[in-house]
Amino acid sequence: MSAEVELASPSVGSKEDLVEFIERGISPKPDWRIGTEHEKFPFHLSDLSPLQYGGDDGIRALLQGLQRFGWEPVYEGENLIALKSNSAGSITLEPGGQFELSGAPLETLHQTCDEVHTHLAQVKEVASEIGVGFLGLGFSPNWKREQIHVMPKGRYDIMRAYMPKRGNLGLDMMLRSCTVQVNLDFDSETDMIEKFRVSLALQPIATALFANSPFTEGKPNGFRSFRSHIWTDTDPDRCGMLPFVFEDGMGFERWVDYLLDVPMYFVYRDGKYLDASGLSFRDYMDGKLSILPGQRPTMKDWEDHMTTAFPEVRLKQYLEMRGADGVPWAGLCALPALWVGLLYDGSAQSAAWDLVKDWSMEEMATLRDEVPRSGLETPFRGDKVLDVARQVVDIANEGLKSRGKAGNVTSDETEYLDALKRVVDCGQSPADELLALYHGEWNGRIEPVFEHFAY
Repeated sequence: MSAEVELASPSVGSKEDLVEFIERGISPKPDWRIGTEHEKFPFHLSDLSPLQYGGDDGIRALLQGLQRFGWEPVYEGENLIALKSNSAGSITLEPGGQFELSGAPLETLHQTCDEVHTHLAQVKEVASEIGVGFLGLGFSPNWKREQIHVMPKGRYDIMRAYMPKRGNLGLDMMLRSCTVQVNLDFDSETDMIEKFRVSLALQPIATALFANSPFTEGKPNGFRSFRSHIWTDTDPDRCGMLPFVFEDGMGFERWVDYLLDVPMYFVYRDGKYLDASGLSFRDYMDGKLSILPGQRPTMKDWEDHMTTAFPEVRLKQYLEMRGADGVPWAGLCALPALWVGLLYDGSAQSAAWDLVKDWSMEEMATLRDEVPRSGLETPFRGDKVLDVARQVVDIANEGLKSRGKAGNVTSDETEYLDALKRVVDCGQSPADELLALYHGEWNGRIEPVFEHFAY
């Protein structure tokens, strides 16, 4: 979720305008870039409690402190809600104060990892001055909903009121979950379709590899990735596996048709969020939106609306991979490494498509439903997801070798897959390791996780 800045924006004249907007994302392979986004939980070192917005040791103080590094403030009304940079992306707030870096579009994984390290060094410097730490997990391990301080952003008030009408876990998604995702380019509509199909089919494999949310309110919750499970009971209108992606007729226009059927949340006008929850963007295009009668949407309204669909893979002017839990510092470079290795080399992408092209929708839906609970141990075609994960990591490794993007001391980018190679070698996801510690040396205590997985 990005910071909201109201700018002049052209009107939407027709559905074709919406299709053309996405088409403008097409870029030649030499111009492909990597955009990484990662969230983390800030907490008070003194008592491991979540941060409030205000005060000398709150979220606002963190944002103010980070301005020493050249970040520019973004306000909603009088509230400082984000930071931006022309060269380094943006820092934004999720509803429960989760701190997110939306990184710049970069050419190599070496640059991506440098960006991650620079950001975390800055954050740690400021946080240490006010007694704050950061936790890399997919779901808050011990906080209750009522303990979470909601950030002062108008869109979140609208979403909090609407989500319980559509599912039981939407508020947990908003307030208690964290993710890491990567955004990737395509060079044609055909390339987008194959990338979308490969990544959507393999998203449960990524979920299993990065599973890192086995605790709720201080106890094991029965899942490896409770964060992933949350999306199955958030809102059926905007979540799910999207069977149409694998059907004939998939393309930019079909995606636009899907988004037009996703109910709206809000419209941003004159510095305020207007509640449009449950209303139709199609009606808005016809000038029939009840809260703005006679008015038609701008392209900025469309961009905002595109952010309110929550499938495992999301198309904007690039593809977003959304299936992974938040992870500790050492694992943040592994997610972009996985998907860049799979999708930014032609031979690797073909190998990945060969792996999944005969999977049925029933099989993919079963993986999506079962992996959050069973992780790498999920049965699949007589084997386990772990066996598929090994193949996927191998394909990604070959893809990164073929890219041949040298670093300062390495000939390629394969080093960033090391964390995943360890996972498939030992058959243990981060969640499995946490559960072993909880039942072992931690003696059923949750507090050590704040040290074990802290930045």
